[in-house]
Amino acid sequence: MKKDLSALQNGSDIRGVAMALENGAAVNFSADEASRIARAFVNYLAQKVNKPADQLKIGVGHDSRLTADMISKAVLGGIAAEGAKGYYCGLASTPSMFCSTIYPETDFDGSVMITASHLPKERNGLKFFDKTGGFDKPDIKAILKSAGEIEPADSAAEVEKFDLISLYSADLCGKIKAAVAAEDFDHPLKGLHVVVDAGNGAGGFFVEKVLKPLGADTAGSSFLEPDGSFPNHIPNPEDKTAMAAIKKAVLESGADLGIIFDTDVDRMSAVLPDGSEVNRDAIIAMMAAVLADDNPGSTIVTDSVTSDRLTRFLEGELGLKHHRFKRGYKNVINEAIRLNAEGISCPLAIETSGHGAMKENYFLDDGAYMAVKLLIAAATAAKQGKKVGALIEKLEPSVEDCERRIKIAGENFADIGKQALALFESRAKEAGYTVVPNSFEGVRLSFNDGWALLRMSLHDPLLPLNVEADKVGGCAELLGRVAKLLEGIEGLDLGVLKL
Repeated sequence: MKKDLSALQNGSDIRGVAMALENGAAVNFSADEASRIARAFVNYLAQKVNKPADQLKIGVGHDSRLTADMISKAVLGGIAAEGAKGYYCGLASTPSMFCSTIYPETDFDGSVMITASHLPKERNGLKFFDKTGGFDKPDIKAILKSAGEIEPADSAAEVEKFDLISLYSADLCGKIKAAVAAEDFDHPLKGLHVVVDAGNGAGGFFVEKVLKPLGADTAGSSFLEPDGSFPNHIPNPEDKTAMAAIKKAVLESGADLGIIFDTDVDRMSAVLPDGSEVNRDAIIAMMAAVLADDNPGSTIVTDSVTSDRLTRFLEGELGLKHHRFKRGYKNVINEAIRLNAEGISCPLAIETSGHGAMKENYFLDDGAYMAVKLLIAAATAAKQGKKVGALIEKLEPSVEDCERRIKIAGENFADIGKQALALFESRAKEAGYTVVPNSFEGVRLSFNDGWALLRMSLHDPLLPLNVEADKVGGCAELLGRVAKLLEGIEGLDLGVLKL
């Protein structure tokens, strides 16, 4: 039976409801859909790499979600139904699944990661890789279109198992040993106290397979056990409860560094010994500072909601260039790849969400690799009697910021949104405000006491607004200015701009 699966596309990922909950959304990503999509992926991959399907080797891994086993069996069954060889990698991270295509020990033609990142427990999804990197929006669109015309496979197949996360961890350990070059070469993190919060996702391996073998003290680490019900907090570095948990763990244990991962370990943030959160602008500043000496004058690509204080730090303190681009981790990564292809040195593409990808690491958004770079910096600083936090001590502190989502009424919300942005820009110029040039997303205004960015949501009838003020109470003033610039535009709910 032909099925329309297009609703499962979420940018460059596939995501849907895999488990029924009381009063929850209807299931639209079951074993049926997973099997169809896996079969379509095999055929798409065969064409992409110019290999017969029966000669393909494909790895399959998953995070800790409750539906991981069901979806894994369906995906592996779909792969086998097309004649390809499936390898079950078990609990894994998204970055490790890409690495399975480039490690000589595996050399998979493609791989599938079963995850829905930080989304609620009833959700699940798929990410696809080959040796060139993660599949993009057009690839996903084509796979879903083809999948709708394919029948699901009858059952799961017998597959070979492979301990990918151990291979991946050994690779990370090797990188730390080589970079730190400690006197005790095999224990470069000896003397460092590092706590990890894995949020009951897939990141617990980092303690047992990376930190402990390298000599780090990991006392105080929490929520390392995989549990797809996520009983403690959402595994998301952007979540306030999650960041409060890792901050508490650092302060109570007296750790030198805290690291928090999202569910599938493609994002991370950190906490310094004094409880300072290294997330959003600060994680961008930290990663840029780590790379600055080896990449003088290079360009850092970020998403559009980064602050002016970050720009001042990157350009004024580090001597780098700041290039803001559209939100969406694949957008940011693709822009960095494009700039490098044009001869503009760009070692880092990173979002405020904690998605960070480095040129030296295949432009793979890899939270564990970012943690490795941070640990190398921390160990190196310790040898010199310094603290890793010194790297960003000149980043101005955030005073006050907020986000508002302005609803747009009417079926033609896209047209209303575009007209509103155009009026917002023209009115801002008339009022004498500075409209920041070369905004790739929305309209950004720079004030003498802060900034504001108004943009159109990609899919929803909304105008997201981000503002940051340089003084306490300043957000209310900035929201008032924005409200005045949008006054009288039909279809906009400006009530959210009142504090």
